[in-house]
Amino acid sequence: MYHKEKSLQIKNSASALYNNLSVLRIAPRSLTYFTVVHANTVSIVSASWDGLNTSHRQLQSKEPNVATSNSLIMQAAWCVLPSRDLLVLTSQKGIQMYESDGSIMVYWHALDTPETATAQAVFARGIAAVRENYICVGEASGGILVFDIPSKGGNITLSEVLEEHKESITDMASECSGSQECIADMVSADDTGTLCVWKSGEEFQLLNKIPGFDMSCSSVKLWKGTVVAGYGTGQIRLYEAVTGILHAEVNAHARWIYSLDIAPFSGLLLSAAEDSFVRVWHLTMTPESNTVEISHMYNECVTDTQICGAKFCDGDGYAFGVTGYDLSEIIRYTQS
Repeated sequence: MYHKEKSLQIKNSASALYNNLSVLRIAPRSLTYFTVVHANTVSIVSASWDGLNTSHRQLQSKEPNVATSNSLIMQAAWCVLPSRDLLVLTSQKGIQMYESDGSIMVYWHALDTPETATAQAVFARGIAAVRENYICVGEASGGILVFDIPSKGGNITLSEVLEEHKESITDMASECSGSQECIADMVSADDTGTLCVWKSGEEFQLLNKIPGFDMSCSSVKLWKGTVVAGYGTGQIRLYEAVTGILHAEVNAHARWIYSLDIAPFSGLLLSAAEDSFVRVWHLTMTPESNTVEISHMYNECVTDTQICGAKFCDGDGYAFGVTGYDLSEIIRYTQS
C-alpha cells in the first residue's frame, strides 16, 4: 500500500517526545514543511513535493533577558487557522508563536514559575488550533491556556484558562473533519488518561469528561465527533465525544504509543509506537447506527527505532513521515 521514499535529513536528531513531528502542506508553492524537536532546538525542513529541493532553519527556545536558553522544548506544532498559520513552540519556560516559516516570532507567553522550588514540574505541552481564532496550549499543572489570535499582527491575548484536568496535559486536538455539525470542537488528554471534550466559543464549555485508567494518553485526535486516543498500554480507543460511549478498543501496539494522526478526507488513521511499528488503520462511520468501525490496512517496521512522531503529509493520507529517537532523518512513505 505504501513504499519508502528518499528520507529528509534534519540538522539534529529527534528527542524522545510524544508527537515529535509536525507537518504543514503549502499547496500554492508545492512545498511541505516538517518540524522536529531536539532538546532546546527545533529543526524546520522545507521540502518541494518532488523531494529535489530542501531548505533548513533552526529555532532555539527563548526566554526574556537571556541570550541563550537551555529550556527544553516539549513540542512544536503548526496551527492552521482560516486567516493565518502559526508555528507554536512549547517549553519549560513559555510558549513561542512564530510566523509559519519560523522567520518572525510574533508572541511570547511566560509560564508561571513558582518562587520556591516545588515538586511540580513546569512546562507547556499539547497544542491545538480551534475554530476561527483560538490556539489552545496545555500546561504541566493541567491548565489549558486559550489564546485569541487576530487575523494578523502580534496582538495575541490570553482569553481564558480552562482548569478541569488535575494532571499534566499530554496532547490536544481539534475537530479535523471540517464538519460544522459536530458539537465538540476540541479534546484534551492528560497523564492519567482522562479526556475532556470541549465546545469552543467566547467561553469554552466542558461537554464531557471521559475517565482514564491511570495510564497516560499520549496522543489524541478528534474526527467527525469521535475521539481517537492512544495510550501507554499500546491500545487505541474510539469514543463518541459527546456521550463518552466506547465504540472500539484495539490492542494496536506492543509498547507505548507516541503518535496518532488522521487523514480527515479518507478516514485513515496513523499510529506509531516505541515497538518500531507504524500502522495505518481505516475508520468508517455508519451514521444510521451512529457507530464507528476500525480496520487494519497496513504496517511498516522501522527496524531498531523508537518511533516518536508520525504524521500524514496531506488530508487524504497519500503520504506520511516518521521520526525516531536519535534519528537525524524524517523517513517518508508514499502510496504505491
